[in-house]
Amino acid sequence: MSCKKESENLSLCNCTYPGCDKKGNCCACLKYHLSMKELPACAFPNDIEKTYDRSFRKFADIYKSK
Repeated sequence: MSCKKESENLSLCNCTYPGCDKKGNCCACLKYHLSMKELPACAFPNDIEKTYDRSFRKFADIYKSK
């Protein structure tokens, strides 16, 4: 993971939040979401990410059955 916005980071980032200024900047994104007691978009499947529910509970609900 690189903390600079690079083409690889942008191509792997599945964040669909319009106007996100942290898109592709993994360190800033992770810092922001952890401060909000959330996980970043990349921790979720695309269909769940689009709901913007990035809570720890949602993450656990998705993966506890797998």
